[in-house]
Amino acid sequence: MYVKDVVVQNQVGLHARPATFFIQKANEFKSSVWVEKEERRVNAKSLLGVLSLGIVGGTTIHIIADGADETAAVDSLVKLVQSGFAE
Repeated sequence: MYVKDVVVQNQVGLHARPATFFIQKANEFKSSVWVEKEERRVNAKSLLGVLSLGIVGGTTIHIIADGADETAAVDSLVKLVQSGFAE
């Protein structure tokens, strides 16, 4: 299991468009991937799950992966969140 914390950079957070990019990236990996905010953990490959967290700009989230490519999955998702989803 591999975990990293990241602060959401874009102002509006993980609304529909950035959440879609996030999920598409998570689905590129074989590992199980979760995103966690304030003790709530959801599947990072689920649009409804990610949207249900209500992640806004400035929020710290935990990205967790478990599997063969867990390090690459977490690092890739952290990089995407840090980029601000090109918004």
